[in-house]
Amino acid sequence: MKKIKKEQIDIRRVITPLALLLFCFSSIVSYAHGVDDETQSFLSMNKGVAFGSFLYIGAKHMITGYDHLLFLIGVLFFLYKTKEIITYVSYFTIGHSFTLLLGVMADVNVNAYIIDAIIALSIVYKGFDNLGGFNRFLGKQPNTKAAVLIFGLFHGFGLATKLQEFKFDKDGLFINLLGFNLGVEIGQFLALGLVLLIISFWRNYDSYLRFSKITNILLMAAGFLLLGFQLTGYFTS
Repeated sequence: MKKIKKEQIDIRRVITPLALLLFCFSSIVSYAHGVDDETQSFLSMNKGVAFGSFLYIGAKHMITGYDHLLFLIGVLFFLYKTKEIITYVSYFTIGHSFTLLLGVMADVNVNAYIIDAIIALSIVYKGFDNLGGFNRFLGKQPNTKAAVLIFGLFHGFGLATKLQEFKFDKDGLFINLLGFNLGVEIGQFLALGLVLLIISFWRNYDSYLRFSKITNILLMAAGFLLLGFQLTGYFTS
């Protein structure tokens, strides 16, 4: 009887932070990748260096960038050591920073729907990987670090396409992009900090491993949902 009561208490302790996390993500999804009117106006009218403003825009964009965050949640889900977390996040950061700067500076035009569809696939990939799908169906595990780096490159192009939608002034462009990129990293740090706190708390309970399967299935489902949305946009635009 005591064991049952203890388990019920444990479940309640887990459900509370999970409900909070779902509420946070529901707010994030409602904003999605949309750019508010004030930001649009600034990007269109800005002249010269505006490092601080671009830093703020980058941080805000990453915090509301639910597709990037879902992928990183999948990456971090089974990482327990601080060194591993830093390594994988660094691979992702190197990838998206490179293509963000390259995409905007070299004016590399990529269809936004296609890039966002690939980003959605990265979420599906990570959920499938966490479920052991590659070993089960292919008998081989892909290089996880290489996968994070490669998908990071696509995520960076996704960020670049959002900026390229605005014909902002080229004067001081490199400095402004550095500010935006730094802002993205700050936003990523804040968002992942919250996620890691919740995951670390949840790992203290047996339910973490019991619910890991359904959690990653839901992650894949979210990826497929985003994929369908982007492909619909591509074929109807």
